[in-house]
Amino acid sequence: MRRSNPQSHFPDEARFFRSPALPGAELLTARFFQHAYAPHWHECYVVAIITAGAEGYRYCGERHVAGPLSLACINPGEVHTGERAADEGWAYRVFYPRPEMLAGLLAEMNGREPAGSPAESARLPRLPQQVVRDEPLARALLHAHLLLERGEDTLEAQTTALSAFSALLRRHAEAALDATPANHAAAHVEAMRQLLAANISEPLTLDELAAAVGLSPFHAARLFTRETGLPPHAWRNALRVNRSLALLRQGESVADTAAALGFSDQSHYTRHFRRVFGVAPGRWRS
Repeated sequence: MRRSNPQSHFPDEARFFRSPALPGAELLTARFFQHAYAPHWHECYVVAIITAGAEGYRYCGERHVAGPLSLACINPGEVHTGERAADEGWAYRVFYPRPEMLAGLLAEMNGREPAGSPAESARLPRLPQQVVRDEPLARALLHAHLLLERGEDTLEAQTTALSAFSALLRRHAEAALDATPANHAAAHVEAMRQLLAANISEPLTLDELAAAVGLSPFHAARLFTRETGLPPHAWRNALRVNRSLALLRQGESVADTAAALGFSDQSHYTRHFRRVFGVAPGRWRS
């Protein structure tokens, strides 16, 4: 008997959207079978609710598998992957909230100064590195995501989303992320990050990067890769992709966005964008 090709039954589908009820946040609903995320990172948090199948991902040196009604949470700036861990692939709904949103919510919950003040500038909540298996919370976040997608009642959607995120922070947030380098290695890497982020469209050599922190090129590359999970060029390309979202939202063409961020051409940009978001930039924008 001839076996059917399972790929024909599970086409990849993905759609990004935004809601005025959750300003600054991206939202994704997707089903993936063939797509696999390359190692990448985001400037925002990632909170994914698996709705079917299973997603496997490498994060903080370990491989995790998230099944239905479990949560995969990623902290800002931390490298991770993503691929199917079940024959049928995986379906999920994802929140990409900005760091200041969760920091502000945590500050309000604790009766502290609002995020953005000097006292709160380095107090970002740390979400769990392990898969979160909390079905009531997953259902609450899923309900909020659906309300945000429907867009029928902004007040209800916003109230439901903030309630669900408050529960996530209250029940699962760990020690605050510390933005201050704790040692010389971390300080060197932070300095390299800042240099990579400055004049992001301009070419930069490893010799120049290493010289700026007083290290040899070999030592600088090895240290950066060890501390961040990506070599400097890959980290910078991920930053370029993250920064490109603002230009796409403003209506810039894909070609102009690629040029503005320093990619060699549109296809180079599109290739890196798909590795991070699972869709082409033109599709993301539309």
